[in-house]
Amino acid sequence: MNEVLKSITERYTCRDFSPEPLEASQIDALVKAALAAPSAMNLQPWHLVVVTDKAFIEEMDNAAMDVVKKDAEWYKRMSERGGKIFYDAPCLIFIARNNSEYAPLDCGIVSQNIALAAHALGLGSCICGMAKIPLDDEKGAKFLARLNFPAEYTFGMSVCVGREKSGKVPHEIDASKVTYIK
Repeated sequence: MNEVLKSITERYTCRDFSPEPLEASQIDALVKAALAAPSAMNLQPWHLVVVTDKAFIEEMDNAAMDVVKKDAEWYKRMSERGGKIFYDAPCLIFIARNNSEYAPLDCGIVSQNIALAAHALGLGSCICGMAKIPLDDEKGAKFLARLNFPAEYTFGMSVCVGREKSGKVPHEIDASKVTYIK
């Protein structure tokens, strides 16, 4: 099978990372893969912020879980997944976006490039929209100041990346999600 197609079908959402940090060459490869993403009219409406400061990631994670605790059902689900938003990932890549019409879609493409590159490098990943939670909370201004998004940019998406602590099977392919018109 083609290596790209193999990566697409084999990757899964990792929610159990080992604490060991990524190598600089791995981070560089992830960033290059992200920046290679196509975008509408090649506007590239994104800016990446790579966070490897474990204490900062933990601080944002704790703030997010404080918000999640306010909803019993959501808290139960997150607790079953380890009680963390970022799953102890040693690297968190924020994808900030401008206000262009296609920025949400383009940020999704960037996040998929990062996830596929991570898999190709033997790493796990989790595309994480919940990273927005601590940014919208009472400590959000402090977190945003540290993230230093460019002026007029907001949260678009994030991707947690690290070494997988335990493996998982990719989700089942559901052919019922396809209609063919011939």
